[in-house]
Amino acid sequence: MRTIATEGDRAGDRETVSRLIGRPVRCEFAVVVRDEMGSPVVIQNEPLLDDGTPMPTRWWLTSRDLCAAVGRVEAGGGVRLASETVDPMELEQAHAQYARERDRALPSGHSGPRPTGGVGGARAGVKCLHAHLAWYLAGGGDPVGLWVAGRIGIGRSGPFRAVAEADCETVGGDFLHGRLQRS
Repeated sequence: MRTIATEGDRAGDRETVSRLIGRPVRCEFAVVVRDEMGSPVVIQNEPLLDDGTPMPTRWWLTSRDLCAAVGRVEAGGGVRLASETVDPMELEQAHAQYARERDRALPSGHSGPRPTGGVGGARAGVKCLHAHLAWYLAGGGDPVGLWVAGRIGIGRSGPFRAVAEADCETVGGDFLHGRLQRS
């Protein structure tokens, strides 16, 4: 996956993301998926908050429309259904990959508290469908995110877009090419 370099506040992203999530942002982040109007859909958080507190949720869903859609899936028993549907070995591998990617972003020589768990801080199983979908949309190999995307009728290639590759630096894996569209 590729992501934009963290370059501080890009054209009001900090204020926009704070408004979208309903509270001030507490760490540096990069916008990794935007909608067609340029609004942040998924951000990639630094693994530590500004005060050094561990931040286990590396990829965060900021789109209010997608958050509402995922909330409806969760309210309908989606966490349980995803847990019953998704291959447990694939989910275990996804948690491990998520944790490795997050841990690689820790500052060199960091000796304080560290984030734990995999997707959204979960040690195992399914905890938060929003976190799974965010990582999936950002290009992560998340089988639960894929399941959620199918439930709400979106894919990686529909009305959202990954940030331009020219604005990115490699952090591992494949870049999410092209625009994300509804399936």
